[in-house]
Amino acid sequence: VQLQASGGGLVQPGGSLRLSCRDSQKIFSNNVVGWYRQAPGKQRELVASIGRGTEPIYADSVKDRFTISRDYAKNTVYLQMNSLRPEDTAVYYCNKYPPYARYWGQGTQVTVSS
Repeated sequence: VQLQASGGGLVQPGGSLRLSCRDSQKIFSNNVVGWYRQAPGKQRELVASIGRGTEPIYADSVKDRFTISRDYAKNTVYLQMNSLRPEDTAVYYCNKYPPYARYWGQGTQVTVSS
């Protein structure tokens, strides 16, 4: 079972994208869920995480620009990304936090370029 992220694409600096991750297998349940990203030549990093009844946590590099949210009825997690920068270019993934290796999907490519 893999989690599939969607919504990526090519956007100009300063633009916005909204990523979605639908959990059709109810893997997330009431666990903490995270959005991660991996840029070329770099390690995968946690971008944001959200749990039930707790404040979301963001990496310093995306704070005040990205917003993670969760729709429990739709079993879907979102990542709203605003004021995108070239350094946000990466493949974005969703997974539990801490992540489970078997749930990594193919991710969705986000490219920020003029």
